[in-house]
Amino acid sequence: MYVLFIYRGEEIKTTDRMAAEKGLDTFTLMENAGRALFGSVVKKVSKKQRVLILAGKGNNGGDGVVLARYLKQHGYTCELAIPLGKPASETAERHYHYYLECGFEVAEIGGTYDVLIDALLGAGARLPMRDSIVRLIDWMNEQPAFRIAVDIPTGILADVGEVEKAIRADQTYILHGYKPSSFLDGSAEYYGQTEVLDIGLPQTSNWRVWSKEDVAESFPKRNAASHKGTFGTGLLIAGTDEMPGSAMLASLAAMRSGIGKLTVATTRFASGIIAGRVPECTFLHGGLEKIADGEMPKGMKSVSIGPGLDDEGMIDRALNELLKSDLPIIIDAGALKKRSYPNRKAMTILTPHPGEFSRMTGIPTKDIQKDRLRLAVEYATSNNVTVVLKGRNTVIAFPDGDVLVNVTGNDGLAKGGTGDTLTGMLLAFTSYYEDKKAAVANAVYCHGMSAEHWNETRAKASLLASDVSENLAYVLNEFE
Repeated sequence: MYVLFIYRGEEIKTTDRMAAEKGLDTFTLMENAGRALFGSVVKKVSKKQRVLILAGKGNNGGDGVVLARYLKQHGYTCELAIPLGKPASETAERHYHYYLECGFEVAEIGGTYDVLIDALLGAGARLPMRDSIVRLIDWMNEQPAFRIAVDIPTGILADVGEVEKAIRADQTYILHGYKPSSFLDGSAEYYGQTEVLDIGLPQTSNWRVWSKEDVAESFPKRNAASHKGTFGTGLLIAGTDEMPGSAMLASLAAMRSGIGKLTVATTRFASGIIAGRVPECTFLHGGLEKIADGEMPKGMKSVSIGPGLDDEGMIDRALNELLKSDLPIIIDAGALKKRSYPNRKAMTILTPHPGEFSRMTGIPTKDIQKDRLRLAVEYATSNNVTVVLKGRNTVIAFPDGDVLVNVTGNDGLAKGGTGDTLTGMLLAFTSYYEDKKAAVANAVYCHGMSAEHWNETRAKASLLASDVSENLAYVLNEFE
């Protein structure tokens, strides 16, 4: 299984340096990159199409020079332009010299092209960009051509989603590993379709994408001799008379996610609403107050608190009691706010959307969206919690510094109640998974996959939070 790692800009430099120290020099790496690019580009380009590669002065431009050489050697109608001047990095200059020695020329930009390949800046981009770069970006975006970016579209920064102006690629071939900006609001849309290319560097990052193969590998195997206790007992503290639906949605999701037994701590009125839809639950009436007074039900394997709750004082008291336990705790919705967390052996899982994370951290939402991965992991490591920062490309950050990015889901999930559904799934998975990290990651993955399954035959706009739970039967079947 090829794992999809994520690298920050400084990590790429460190990895390159360590590879050189071990004997894999930058000249070889650039050759590997150009050859890997050639192997993928030819799947998109025919020999009849007119291709223009725009190479910059740095190593990204050097990758473009090697790609141009391979395309020309194999009979493709390819031209190489160096609109910013001759290569300035030592490695790129050596490859450029070899390109010329092979009898190939540098072209002037002119006419129309079928394919434009952006090898101008890559991870070396800095803001603000020079006027000459801006003009090239404008020109490329205006052309009626298929646009391919090498590693990163020019104008995009590696680590953050801040964008002034950038090339809108139809396809980006990312070298060695994803960059954080490929998952961030403001920058992700410039990448187009993405493919990661192996260029021979060792994989060392503790940030990566959680894949379908990861889910399949970590999905618990059910035993024919299992009983309801095998699959855990969860406690859901949720719902009020005014908001019974949140608890109902979380309960339904927990049961659909395979939990053995579920106790819902809620009001008597809310329990009547929930029981009509999820009769498999048992109830603890006045449960929030009882938990706050230290009356914890026995036999629980995991606890979640927050959906539909609004009594801040009582929530704080209950949470203080829960945090003394050795159970995984999922904290959502009304239980999320700026607070400190004790060091615990069991997981403390926070599930904020960007607005809630802003209230927890004091960081404006727009700034969070530009730097989600770093901010989530900084909060997780500083507070000894697991952060599930929801949204497109949900970020899962663990207190040990590991980061997983989930790429499943669609905008059908942008609807009230889908977060409650995820809370129920997290409660179920953490109650019976031995690997709690996998439990969190798989819940997020399957939550997104359920929305995708719905959209195979129905409109995203019509998706309801309860539909996510109903579709879990099909999603989980792929792995069970």
